[in-house]
Amino acid sequence: MANKGDRPAVNGQPKKRLILNAFVEMCSGHQSPGLWRHPEDRSSNFNSVQHWVELAQLLEAGHFQGMFIADVLGGYDVYGGPRYLDPAIKSGAQWPVNEPLAVVPAMAAATKSLGFGVTVSTSYEQPYHLARRMSTIDHLTGGRVGWNVVTGYLDSAARNLTGGKAQAGHDERYAMCEEYMDVVYKLWNSSWRSDSVRLNRKTGIYTDPGLVREINHIGKYFNVPGPHFCQPSPQRTPVILQAGTSKAGKAFAARHAELIFVSQHSPIAVKKSIADIRKLASELGRDPSHIKVLAKFAPILGRTKEEAEAKYADYVQYGDFDGALALFGGWTGVDMAPYKDDEELRYVESNAVRSYVEGLINHAPDVNGGKWTKRTLAEHIMVGGLGATSVGTPEMIADEMERWVREGDVDGFNIAYAIMPGTFTDVIELLVPELRKRGLFWDDYSIPGGTYRENTFEMPGQAEPLSDHPAAAMIWRSPRSSGGHMNGATSLVNGHHSESKGEAGVETEFDPVSTQFC
Repeated sequence: MANKGDRPAVNGQPKKRLILNAFVEMCSGHQSPGLWRHPEDRSSNFNSVQHWVELAQLLEAGHFQGMFIADVLGGYDVYGGPRYLDPAIKSGAQWPVNEPLAVVPAMAAATKSLGFGVTVSTSYEQPYHLARRMSTIDHLTGGRVGWNVVTGYLDSAARNLTGGKAQAGHDERYAMCEEYMDVVYKLWNSSWRSDSVRLNRKTGIYTDPGLVREINHIGKYFNVPGPHFCQPSPQRTPVILQAGTSKAGKAFAARHAELIFVSQHSPIAVKKSIADIRKLASELGRDPSHIKVLAKFAPILGRTKEEAEAKYADYVQYGDFDGALALFGGWTGVDMAPYKDDEELRYVESNAVRSYVEGLINHAPDVNGGKWTKRTLAEHIMVGGLGATSVGTPEMIADEMERWVREGDVDGFNIAYAIMPGTFTDVIELLVPELRKRGLFWDDYSIPGGTYRENTFEMPGQAEPLSDHPAAAMIWRSPRSSGGHMNGATSLVNGHHSESKGEAGVETEFDPVSTQFC
């Protein structure tokens, strides 16, 4: 297996070894509306557990770090609306969509190293319940789960999940999410000491009750006494994933995210957001290199340029124009139905993913005089969604990936498919060998059978959050535990503080009301 020292250098610095995640959703087509009709596409088999098991095995054979499973909780009903679902329903544009966590244990049982990042919203589920669900999946996968933290943006979801209440505003959703994270971090990390489960058949003690405590969280949005209902899982805290580059989204990412997903058509469109996040993270005391950024990327590969272009032309004829604009309306809150086909996109304030429209308008493509029109938007989205779509040979695609790393400072790619599983097969058979030749991709997992965090960061033994992550400071350890890369934490047992020491021997004290270390 190649190691960091084997990587070719650029300007004296070793090249980044890319992180590759497969971008999927439990639906047909996902980011490529209409392509479920292609004779080689199998995405409409998403109701079959075998479909997902085979995909996971394919990705692991190709040594992908992870599978990122997107999710939505309502239909895309903005285009032609309001509350008009017909274009999405007819075209299969992320309709219907199944619940993603349910299939992860089956995929994990059929693999041993592939990670699974799953989208779950903080707006519609209590943190106590979510913490339990994620701990359960982390146990069942052997520590191979990540959580893509989203606040929710679809009014169609809010109508069905809030008892008729209006969806909270964009920035308030993030404020609620900040407190939500505080609660789940405490449940996962501060409620059980690392050695609390004894399984002592002689004494009859399964778990030492003195080593399990309430968290007694009292906040603006949540009151959660605890304790957590699950024992500490292999990672304690799942790998934290995030997408969204609004001002509030960047602040959240700088504090919490370990993997960030960006979605724009060019590296210049994401460069500033990535730089902003890394700068904010540094100001918070985090190492910016501990935040890995993946760009959404749809490669259309051929052994020759002509073969790749013919493949793209074949795919695009199956794309659904209205389905693409239904997706765009859901993502951005902008209804393109009133626009003429060649009319330019205008900025509209919305309560959805507002950073999408800002980035699109500021960095329009080199077509139609540098304008995004209704037609160019739909045609771009049809194959691979609203991110980068690159058509060419393995050498050409690898060149483009290197450009994204060089100009955008990304660390890898979220591979969006045109057809399932053909796009992933092409990446594994055609592109990965070229990336390996350039020293851009590993030969095997850094830690075969390791956790998602260990293999993402290539850090053996680093199953729990890195020491500069806010969750790490909350971990309640046995005084005898060295904690690996982790800092020490404290406990509150039966109302009394007790200390445990990290590697540096620094004593800290946990305040169960304010949730701050002081």
